[in-house]
Amino acid sequence: MSAPPNVAAKPAGAPKDRPSAECSRPGQRAFILALDVGTTCVRSFVLDEECVVRGSAVDAVELLNPQPGYFEIEPESLWRKIVSVITQAVKNAQLTPTDITCLTISTQRCTFLTWDHRTGEYYHNFITWKDLRADELVEQWNTSWTKSSMNWMSYALFLLTRQSRFLAGSVLKLMNGQVTPRLLFEIMHNKKLKQALMQKKARVELLDSWILHKLRTGSSRDKDVEHITDVTSSTATGLYDPFTLSWSPLISWLFGINSKILPRVVDNGYKGFGHVHPTAFGPEWANTQIPIAASLSDQTAAIWGSQCFQKNDVKVTMGTGAFLNLVTGDRCQAAISGMYPLVAWQFKKPTRQQGAVYCIEGASHDFGTVVTWAQSCELFDSPANTSDIAQSVPDTNDVFFMPAFSGLGPPVNDYRSASGFIGLSPSTTKAHMVRALLESIVFRLVQLIEAAEDETSQKLHMIRVDGGVSRNDFVCQFLADLSRLRVERAENAESSIMGATFMAGINHGIWRDVEDLKRFRQVERVFEPRPKEYETIASRMDKWSRTIARFSDWY
Repeated sequence: MSAPPNVAAKPAGAPKDRPSAECSRPGQRAFILALDVGTTCVRSFVLDEECVVRGSAVDAVELLNPQPGYFEIEPESLWRKIVSVITQAVKNAQLTPTDITCLTISTQRCTFLTWDHRTGEYYHNFITWKDLRADELVEQWNTSWTKSSMNWMSYALFLLTRQSRFLAGSVLKLMNGQVTPRLLFEIMHNKKLKQALMQKKARVELLDSWILHKLRTGSSRDKDVEHITDVTSSTATGLYDPFTLSWSPLISWLFGINSKILPRVVDNGYKGFGHVHPTAFGPEWANTQIPIAASLSDQTAAIWGSQCFQKNDVKVTMGTGAFLNLVTGDRCQAAISGMYPLVAWQFKKPTRQQGAVYCIEGASHDFGTVVTWAQSCELFDSPANTSDIAQSVPDTNDVFFMPAFSGLGPPVNDYRSASGFIGLSPSTTKAHMVRALLESIVFRLVQLIEAAEDETSQKLHMIRVDGGVSRNDFVCQFLADLSRLRVERAENAESSIMGATFMAGINHGIWRDVEDLKRFRQVERVFEPRPKEYETIASRMDKWSRTIARFSDWY
């Protein structure tokens, strides 16, 4: 086991040392209940003050596909799963609800619903970030004269002012993964929602704001708790301006979306998250008053779980999609390659109201999805076997795969690209195809890494990886060889859970600052780049890059 890496005592924007008034008394145990709601599963863990997992529970998210391109989650079914994993995790830890010190949540971003929170009437299911129902609307807007004019005007303002927010505006476009187009689609086509908006009954819930509402109201009749979302969940919606740290009035004006139906955005050190209502989880919780210590997005949780606290730290989450986040410090970095400037986290301070730390993000939405698809096609029995299968052949026998079920994101930015194999021959085996598939997802990651370096004019030295696919040794070693960067994999793969726990522990006074967190990061393995391998695999990536044109603009 490697020693924990050196981490600076405080991340930029982290809260100052605070007294531990809220913390358990010395010698008394603290138990943090962490909830993580992802795209494929709902997980709950109970960790103690030494970050030892005392209990856990997991359940699958039932992703509905009512028609091609639609991906939804039924809200009350999801809530029952949340209640189930939380109660099971506490029982698995052999604790009672009264033993829990505080609760923390991390959630997938850009998944939303609309409802009447007072009556509980939903106008539609959760529409997930993978949903493509607004694809035609996105295409119409991105090819419109209005969008083109706005981009040119923004660029002119950038030339006059040199403000990076205008440079970002010069390449602004709609993307399916944002909330904006899917919300517009529902407003245009959902009659119940249209009527509710006219009657001022409807409001928008991001996944985190809905969970906070359910946690804080339980089965009580008082439904008027504060309507809030945390800044790291709002920042990727397309409705939020990270440069001004507010819902964008320009986006509201362009698309006619009243910002009053959106939750109020709060920082990650917000003191008003409140408590879990005693009726939220059943009669066994009746005598509890558990504080909600933190709420953050899954990608911010992974950043914290990977302890990427300093400028130019980078993590790559390899899950259903792959997300690269490069911390850019206290300056919001305009990105023009298709990467996205976001608020990484924010702790407001009395002396500096903003207190925000930023990052740029690039995503390859078809990562774990590609592996799942290949398994369904019986290319292998289990994802755990793919590393050995890929290494059973020296190369792909000139077979290449394009991982573009959702198109190709930055820096290619072709959302009409197709997926497929190319170069198949009678001598092609399943092993060649599996290796080509794994190599392709690394090729996409290296594209993101190179784009991030170009955007920030920085040379990276190390990548910290997390997520299910990061347990694949072939993928990690191939990434190190091709990127020529060290790839560090933590012993604990649950980075989102760990990050949510870290932030809650600091907010609640269990730990003083991130210096206290250093001992909790144990590195399982570091994959060192092998210079002798680089030329061979770089030439394969060059050939793969040439095949992009063969699959481009297909749909």
